This record gives sequence, C-alpha cells and structure tokens, in this order.
Amino acid sequence: MTDVPTPHERPRYARVADELRRRIMSGAIPPGSILPSESALMSEFGVARGTVREAFGLLRSEGLIVTEMGRGSYARPVLPVRRLGSARYRRELEQVRTGELGTSFTADRSMPWAEYTLDREFREVPADRATAELFGVDPGTVILERRFVFRSHGVPQQMSTSCLLLDMVAGTPVADPDREPWPGGNTGQLYSLGITITGVREMVRARMPLRDEIETLKIPGGVPVVTITRQTYAGDRVVEVATDIVIPADRVELDYWIDLS
Repeated sequence: MTDVPTPHERPRYARVADELRRRIMSGAIPPGSILPSESALMSEFGVARGTVREAFGLLRSEGLIVTEMGRGSYARPVLPVRRLGSARYRRELEQVRTGELGTSFTADRSMPWAEYTLDREFREVPADRATAELFGVDPGTVILERRFVFRSHGVPQQMSTSCLLLDMVAGTPVADPDREPWPGGNTGQLYSLGITITGVREMVRARMPLRDEIETLKIPGGVPVVTITRQTYAGDRVVEVATDIVIPADRVELDYWIDLS
C-alpha cells in the first residue's frame, strides 16, 4: 500500500500530522499521553504504516512528541518553566544582604529551595583565549572552572560553566564543591569574599542543542536551546564569567524590564 499525493495535494503524512498536532495543541491528546498506535492510525486515516511513521517524524522534529523504545510515542510533557529577568540579580543581592535563602534560579515560586539540586564538577584550568578575553586577563591565567547541571523537581533545567579567577577564590569555601548549592548563588559567594556585584552583562543566543546537551537535559527532537554568556562585574572588574549557560527553549521564559525613565 502506497500513498502518492496528486499534484498540488498536501502529502498524506503531513495531513495526518496536521490532525495529530491539532489534537495535541487543543489538549484532546493531553501532555504525556500515548498517541494511538500505528495500526489504529492506519485504519483511521486509511494510510500506509510508512505514512504514519513520516507523520510521527514530523511531529518529533517540531518537539511535539517523544518516542521511546518499549513505550511508543506520546505527547511531550509540560515541563517547569523558569522566568528569567534582569531584576533577578538585584533581588539576589538583596537576599544575601538580609540572609534570606535563595538564588536567581529559585526566585520563581514554582521552584522552592527544597526542590533545587545540582550536579557539579570543579577543576583548575588555564583560561582559553575566549574566556580570558571575557575576563580581561591574559590567556593561560588559571581559573576555577565549575560545571553545573541544575535540577528542579528532579527535572534537569540547565547546564552552565561558571568560571572564577583562581587567585581570587583559592583556599576559600567558594572553591569547595561540597558547599554547593550555595544560597545566594554567585552573588552570595562573591559577597562572602567581600565583593559586591555592581553589574551583569548577558549575551543571549539560540541554537540547536549539541549531543551531550540533548542527553544531559533530556531534550526532545526539534527543541532548540537558549545560550547565555555572562560577565559579572564589581566596578570595572569582571569577577565571574559564565561561558555557556544552556537552557532548553521549552523550559525558559525571558522576561526583562527596562526602565527608561
């Protein structure tokens, strides 16, 4: 059985995908629900098995469904969404001054501190040219590179590589991975060293995820990532650099307020 469209006719697999997409978007197929079997869809739409599989492939490329061995295809679950905004750093500074537990990551009420965990890996490395340029130091300057995977409610939310100048933190609790997660995040850590953050610069981009990002963050096909390069300032000095904060685009909402008064 083959499905050959007539001239100017939308391919049958696309029409099957259109209907399944409509059901998913309308909630007729709720998030996390298993889609009808290939056989059931073949019968419903009068198409071949290959046509159904092409329709599934299209929906996977759009990030609407996930296919797993032994489970089948299901509508992608709705994951927690972080709301990022420029005001979060000011709020973080206020928190560390008052001793309130929290970070910019947990500022959203849907992500309380008790549900916030992270994997971490610390190592001392010479700064490559790009990182050194962001710090304003010579390439080869030794830095403390900290790789994190942040989780909320057990769901991986973001990966980041945060770097500090080693001569600034060596021998301090900030260089101890067992102290993570640190209440107040980078703001709290630097504040404990007598350094008060005065500004943050972020460069935001979007791209498709790399293989290790797909595996670590459990990113379904077709979902891009938001990447952020950050420079944290104390006066004119860059005191922290995040070379790559990676967040699946379906788990983040960028919410910025710019005061022009």
